[in-house]
Amino acid sequence: MGFVTPAQRYDVISVGDVATDLFIRLSDGPVQRRVDERGTWLELPLGAKIPYEKATTVEAGGSAANAAVALARLGLRVALASFLAHDELGRDLLSALHTECIDTRLVHIDSPAHTNRNFVLSFHGERTLLVRHEQFDYHWPHLRPSEVPSWLYLTSLGLSALDYQEKIADWLDENPAVRVVFQPGTFQVEEGVKQLARLYEHSEVLVCSRAQAAAMTDGRFDDPAELLDPLLKLGPRQVVVLDETGGAVAADGAKRYLVPPFPDSSAPLDRTGAEDAFAATLAAALIRGMPFPEALRWSPVNFMSVSHELGSQAGLLHEEELRGHLDEVGDAYAVRSS
Repeated sequence: MGFVTPAQRYDVISVGDVATDLFIRLSDGPVQRRVDERGTWLELPLGAKIPYEKATTVEAGGSAANAAVALARLGLRVALASFLAHDELGRDLLSALHTECIDTRLVHIDSPAHTNRNFVLSFHGERTLLVRHEQFDYHWPHLRPSEVPSWLYLTSLGLSALDYQEKIADWLDENPAVRVVFQPGTFQVEEGVKQLARLYEHSEVLVCSRAQAAAMTDGRFDDPAELLDPLLKLGPRQVVVLDETGGAVAADGAKRYLVPPFPDSSAPLDRTGAEDAFAATLAAALIRGMPFPEALRWSPVNFMSVSHELGSQAGLLHEEELRGHLDEVGDAYAVRSS
């Protein structure tokens, strides 16, 4: 089912780095969680042989692929614009995307590089990521008129992608009807808002964590509602600040919204990919034409579902499953506005 004109091939293009993710669920014992004045630490004894409970591989991981899978399972026509290498990981990654009915014609095979691979250490529902962004020959593809989508979903890219993002901004200047959901990654936040000012200004929706919002605005981490107006001043029409429970605060200029976590009686297993699930579900609802408050009501459902599976995509829901969760709780679960 598509939500653009029949002449258009895609409802949305997801843009960002992809990777093969190996998830390792650590056991109690020699592994410890320590908190001090500098933060929270995962401690492993050097030189030890450490048992683990479970390992699973997500062949097509990374925020852009996570978002693409979420969007596709919610019934949208999705393409991925990304870069990988002509290696075994890259071939497996493409095969996984095809299984999810994601169009890969905009994926560029960059042979001198290696496909990204990340390692995710999961412990008591939290995770530590070992990541590496390969140096790709980033370039924005020439899109035929039929390949220009109504929406672009832009997310995590490596440190060498600044010029690439400028080219995307140039393309958006030439295609002002394309609406953008921007879910920045770690390196995009570290680059600073001035470096990516044009992308923030092009964004219909900006979705970020509380820590990212504080870093982008020099605001207070402990008061997310106070981060909304500074984020709106960056240029997006709507902003959403997530917290670690799957709840959020949001604003569209006229109103502010409080989004509670979706009701859940059990503890999370692993939250890796849950923020991607929230942001992509919001995008899917908006692409379908839902009002902003209703789209916000959809998003925590997928956040909750992903949090109960090891891996970033196993819990991603299809539309009927998501609607089923919402029907179960009915009007008791609501987004409040002020």
